[in-house]
Amino acid sequence: MEEPDIHTLFNLNGRNALITGASGYLGSSMARALAEAGATVVVGSREESRAAETAAGLPTPSGQSHLGVAIDNRNETAITSGFTDAVSRAGKIDILINNGHAADSHDWSNVSASDFDAQLSNATGYFLLARHLRDHLVERNSPGNILMIGSMYGVVGSYPDAYEGIAPASPVHYHTLKGGIIHMARHLAVYWAKDQVRVNCLSPGPFPSDKAPEEMVERLIEKSPMKRMGLPHELKGAMLLLISDAGSYITGQNLLVDGGWTSW
Repeated sequence: MEEPDIHTLFNLNGRNALITGASGYLGSSMARALAEAGATVVVGSREESRAAETAAGLPTPSGQSHLGVAIDNRNETAITSGFTDAVSRAGKIDILINNGHAADSHDWSNVSASDFDAQLSNATGYFLLARHLRDHLVERNSPGNILMIGSMYGVVGSYPDAYEGIAPASPVHYHTLKGGIIHMARHLAVYWAKDQVRVNCLSPGPFPSDKAPEEMVERLIEKSPMKRMGLPHELKGAMLLLISDAGSYITGQNLLVDGGWTSW
């Protein structure tokens, strides 16, 4: 067998990728990476108009025609109809980036049972969408890739003093959600490997947006071995590794991109 070169391994030409949450701070950078690598990108959002607007702004180096579909990550009916629409309009889906997230800012002191359950329903949405792709790939007898977006906070607890007096504590239900998503990726990877479906998780570390309180960011910087926060484009390479042929022997893994945060 002839060894593929690095450009071939990372190339996504001819592949269709569905990404949820593509209009967000980190999701927009990941969506651009998919397009830049040659994939046709299907943007999933609760509002189809917003999805279409995001898709229209993506690069087209291979002459792709990106598109947007309505997918509500916390509504089973909307997940099914959105995935069906994506397949119908794109012709096929080869890659899924489960990045959509409905957030909640309550902390451990005031989160209600319904708030907690609603946050965990994001994991249910990730699973249902992943299973739709797995079934679609098996029906086509085609290999494919699923990437769950986790968090360093699915692996470690947060520092209380980083938030004290500035913002609510890092939400306990968010930590619970992300820890579950990381393990979901491991579990599904084992069951779906025989179906030629790789499942991995990408867990960002501290990537605060410009909306984050400046003092809190300064405190977080002191907790980081690299003494800085992450930039959205720094997720691009890690994401492409896990969903392209460059990572063809990687499944069931959680790749942390955290500036060394979890190495302390």
